[in-house]
Amino acid sequence: MSQHFVCLTFDYDNASPAIAREMTTPTMISRGDFGVVAAERLLALARAFRIRTTWFIPGHTLETYPASCRAVFEAGHEIAHHGWTHRVPATLGREEEERELVRGNAAIKALTGAHARGYRSPAWDLSPHSIELLLKHGFTYDSSLMGHDYLPYQARDGDVVSLHEPIRRGAQTALVEMPISWSLDDYPVFEFMRTPTSTNAGLMNAELVGQNWFADYQYMAEHYDWGVLTYTFHPHVIGRGHRLLMLEALIGKLRAAGAVFLTMEEAVVEYRTRYPDGRSENIA
Repeated sequence: MSQHFVCLTFDYDNASPAIAREMTTPTMISRGDFGVVAAERLLALARAFRIRTTWFIPGHTLETYPASCRAVFEAGHEIAHHGWTHRVPATLGREEEERELVRGNAAIKALTGAHARGYRSPAWDLSPHSIELLLKHGFTYDSSLMGHDYLPYQARDGDVVSLHEPIRRGAQTALVEMPISWSLDDYPVFEFMRTPTSTNAGLMNAELVGQNWFADYQYMAEHYDWGVLTYTFHPHVIGRGHRLLMLEALIGKLRAAGAVFLTMEEAVVEYRTRYPDGRSENIA
């Protein structure tokens, strides 16, 4: 029997990425504040479709916008870890990265009563220490790597990578990897952003992007008996009117095509049922 799952995930960053880049003018902060407006719209959309989703929330957002984050939790959505600041783990030392995990988990426990089971790295860039630290602090899954598009797998730890030698792959761990892709992320295609060193053009046609996103599900349904497709959205990006209309239409098309919507934690349970011994990337 074929099973095709979809995870709608939201990185509820708000102002935290701008602050991490020292972009703290009133206009930049207000761009993050729009996430609160957008979150209300997204919660209403999820309620209308009776879908539970996963929200990766930095501790900075949890403590800056507590009422909005509580509304997400009270609506029944999964709260997962996204750092405390929105700094990239690969730019931090091991001790600072661990402090981020601990402080972020404390903020999540204050809201939900429990530490997070899932983690997503800001900017999806793990450090050489990340997998070991996630296991140490009791996480069951990560969603930061890109080794597949439809099949979760066991994260490796301890790869040795050098320019002049083949990669020596580390050991599989107990941490389940729920893979993602920039091609299934709203930020690169929609959000105009100018920094001192770069410009992200964004502002693409929402209907055309929605066609791409649905086509990725179609491919999974046609070529895999089982799979999980993860979309990544940012409330302050996807929450504009014309994009919400596209998202509403996309959810309807996915449901009509047979997609089953799950939180990421629920999808991990399905993966462990399907692959009780886990699975590797099968790339050797």
